[in-house]
Amino acid sequence: MDLAIFDQTTAGVAEEHIQLVHDILNYAGEYMQLADNTEMSVTFMNNDAIQSFNRDYRGIDKPTDVISFAIEEGDDLPILPDEAMAEDIAPNIGDILVSIDKVGEQAKYLEHSWERELGFLVVHGFLHLNGFDHMRGDEAEKEMFDLQREILDSYGLTK
Repeated sequence: MDLAIFDQTTAGVAEEHIQLVHDILNYAGEYMQLADNTEMSVTFMNNDAIQSFNRDYRGIDKPTDVISFAIEEGDDLPILPDEAMAEDIAPNIGDILVSIDKVGEQAKYLEHSWERELGFLVVHGFLHLNGFDHMRGDEAEKEMFDLQREILDSYGLTK
């Protein structure tokens, strides 16, 4: 996976946590059999910054843990002259924003490791980028959370 990771936090994210995100998202991409050249990004931020995005894009004026911005197929894509050219273009599934403050708060509240919470949130956002949405009813919620648990458990980030 072609993964861009940006750190906009004030204190900075530890290199081992950036590596964890890189590794678990590559694992999730392989688990879901995405193309090796699939592109996406993850941006770490603090509560104030993610609150601004939550307010501006979701109409909810409070910080949240993770926001996913999926790139919808067909949005402003040029018409390609042939299939050979299309094969050379990497699919970009979108961007994930993660509040590092919320990672710590929720890990403490849920009484599991900081790494488990970070992994949970990035895999959660990743699944949203791939069309899963737990807000579409009980069946969709079960499908998404079961897959999320499968990926995290098989990767080794168990509760």
